[in-house]
Amino acid sequence: MAAESLLDVIGDTPSVWLDRLVAARGLEGRILAKLDYLNPGFSKKDRAAKGIIEMAEASGDLRPGQTVVELTSGNMGTGLAIVCGLKGYPFVAVMSRGNSVERARMMEALGAEVVLVDQLPGSVTGQVSGGDLEEVDKVARRIVTQRAAFRADQFHHAGNARAHFETTGPEIWRDSDETLMAFVDFAGSGGTYGGTISALKGLDANVRGYVVEPEGAAALAGAAVRTPDHPIQGGGYAMADLEFLRAAPVDGYVTVSGAKARDTTRALAKEEGIFGGFSAGANVAAALELLAGPEKGGVIGVVICDSGLKYLSTDLWA
Repeated sequence: MAAESLLDVIGDTPSVWLDRLVAARGLEGRILAKLDYLNPGFSKKDRAAKGIIEMAEASGDLRPGQTVVELTSGNMGTGLAIVCGLKGYPFVAVMSRGNSVERARMMEALGAEVVLVDQLPGSVTGQVSGGDLEEVDKVARRIVTQRAAFRADQFHHAGNARAHFETTGPEIWRDSDETLMAFVDFAGSGGTYGGTISALKGLDANVRGYVVEPEGAAALAGAAVRTPDHPIQGGGYAMADLEFLRAAPVDGYVTVSGAKARDTTRALAKEEGIFGGFSAGANVAAALELLAGPEKGGVIGVVICDSGLKYLSTDLWA
């Protein structure tokens, strides 16, 4: 049966076992990959965008025809461009120039107004730091005030984590035939991890949750931040406090270098046919590390967060 609109096909993405990747490394256990790069906007953020907008509509916080504004690394902006476009809300995406140009072009094609913010002096294109994100946030807040807009606020709006609590967690549990033993996720806003692990713990209290951060920027794990700049776009902003992780259970932390994330992303493409982005590689690299250590022989769930198409201008595929 055909869907009434693209909104109705967000979520319920397929999952696949990465048995080739695991076997090639001589490891015991399985990794289940949730293919959220197959969402309409090519990322998991479509779920959060839909969740935030529909929750804001229900509460009355978002008025008919009101402008929506949000900071983004590109994926949330793409999801909001789709959702807002279909629902009739003008959308302004505010993004650092450090993110790949494909993201801005895609948002504009979907009808968004894109405002690009310069990085801090000394920052490297393709490596967006927490400081760079703060500059983007300043611009987003100014535009909200100027246009009396609704701030989607993915780092704080409950609709983000709720979307993953209601959909991602139950879907991964179902797709694993209820065998999942652990879940790992690279922290951006923390909404995917917080919502998903809360749902999984509700289904089986023994499921363990691991937060993934970049090597040298593991602020959530309490480590000193040595290298806040890294190539894993969409997260790892060296923020020591994320609202969605405050109440979410965390059983452990895993760090992944930019090089390891890059190599694993490329391996996913060559060995499993999955054309994902940097954070997908970070998630799978962390899962492989866990299978080699504390989760040996276990079943680990990961999300393939976005598409490799969004990184064609970066060194990911050079």
